[in-house]
Amino acid sequence: MPPRHHRTDLAAFADGVAARLPDTWTSTYTRHAAYHDQIATTNSMWDMGAVGHAVSNFILGHQAVLARADGARFLLFDRPRYRHQFMIGALEPDAHHDAFYQVGEPNGIAVPADPARAAAQVTHRLLPRYESALRQVRHNTAHPAPRRPEPVLITGAVSMVWHPDGAVGAVTGVREATAVLYGAGFQYHPYHRQFLLPASYGDREQIARVQAVSQRLARSGIGVTMRPARPATAPTALPARPPAQAVASATR
Repeated sequence: MPPRHHRTDLAAFADGVAARLPDTWTSTYTRHAAYHDQIATTNSMWDMGAVGHAVSNFILGHQAVLARADGARFLLFDRPRYRHQFMIGALEPDAHHDAFYQVGEPNGIAVPADPARAAAQVTHRLLPRYESALRQVRHNTAHPAPRRPEPVLITGAVSMVWHPDGAVGAVTGVREATAVLYGAGFQYHPYHRQFLLPASYGDREQIARVQAVSQRLARSGIGVTMRPARPATAPTALPARPPAQAVASATR
């Protein structure tokens, strides 16, 4: 939806904020004729809070990108429905999507229409969260987290493994089976490229859910196999789970 107002001082405000931030920041101002014009920038919004909601649901009309020499970037725009406030949030750094695994978004903030006060709030509230998240992304890029070994994909079936840390992993190419897995509490984890049933359910509950999946899919002629997990790339200190006879009973 379009904003109820359209400020004329965003460019000057952005310049004022950039000049007051630590290090050296530059500001680039852009106008938008339509919603799709802002998508090239807002698709990189590193925010799951109010700032992310605003860029997804409102036509910004115009924006300013604050940039630092090391590639850090913030998006600054009018706060919808609040004439005397702006919103500012981080844009994702240039990194492979795997580098964002288990990194929380450094959600942005609303700031008053005073450059000095706004810059102070960005410095004390947004920048620390952003720098922390950025360090994690850079660490993940240099030292990727080990992936859970994937079960062997079997055509027309669901293949499961019991991971050493107690989670149950599953892969399948059958669309109907994915809905059954979701219904049993499995969640798809893109980084590990498999559905996972967390260890927090406990052995007994996990076995009951695996049995329910197996029985439901069997009625549609879809088989379920359970095999030991292949060795992980990094050892885990948690004990293996559960004994082989319990695993076998779960898929009968």
